[in-house]
Amino acid sequence: MVRELRQAPELLANLTRREVKGKYKRTVLGQLWSLVNPLAQMLIFTAVFSFVLRVPIPTGDPSGLHNFAVYLLCGLLPWGFFVNVLNGGMGSLVGNENLIKKVAFPRAALPLSNALSLVFSWSIEMVVLLIALTLLGAASLLWTPAVVVVMALLFLFAFGVSLMLSVANVYFRDTQHFVGILTQAWFYATPIVYPTSLVLEQSEKLGPLLGSVTLYDVYRLNPMERFVELFRAPLYDNTWPPLDSTLYCVAWAVGSVLLGVWVFSRHEKKLAEAL
Repeated sequence: MVRELRQAPELLANLTRREVKGKYKRTVLGQLWSLVNPLAQMLIFTAVFSFVLRVPIPTGDPSGLHNFAVYLLCGLLPWGFFVNVLNGGMGSLVGNENLIKKVAFPRAALPLSNALSLVFSWSIEMVVLLIALTLLGAASLLWTPAVVVVMALLFLFAFGVSLMLSVANVYFRDTQHFVGILTQAWFYATPIVYPTSLVLEQSEKLGPLLGSVTLYDVYRLNPMERFVELFRAPLYDNTWPPLDSTLYCVAWAVGSVLLGVWVFSRHEKKLAEAL
């Protein structure tokens, strides 16, 4: 599968271009919708969790930042990219059923082109966030290389999962509905609208769940919890991401891609018949 994709760069480029142009086709704002959607979410969540529920957030160390909106965006933008890659990749094969049945080409180009097209809009969002953080006094621009590395890791993780979901959705069309429910629960199981310290406090109150395993230990198994930590460290705190969380995310990214490629390769030749 990988070899076939490397031999078809023009096809992949054309499919990615089609995804970018078609995503907001015939809309007034066009690509600006990639900024409007996360900004609208930011305003809603900031109003609810900052002003109504008054969720406390930590002060950036050593950046000194204490702003709920940008703290939220540092987690919301990577989460939005992850979910969009999953949803777009999951429907990429079913949505191109006629193309798959009529033309011979590497099928993995469909979920990959979807993921690459989302990198384009995600990059714009991250640039805007970096500018906003700089205007607020953070030295986030200096940490751009670290942010790019974390973006690459999240891309690999999300793409690997989307490969598996795209195959699952061909055989079981209920997959998209299950994933929709799962991502809703997953969102609140990830420290996007609240800090991890709140979970730690509740975990200490509850004590061990089984042996020496605590609620906090279970909570930290969530890979997206670690990815959000990796984004907030350079962006919000202006410091290096923790080494243990970095290695954890590298393992998830590599494992996800390897497993996704293996699953997709096993079913690739049967996709036209199954659709």
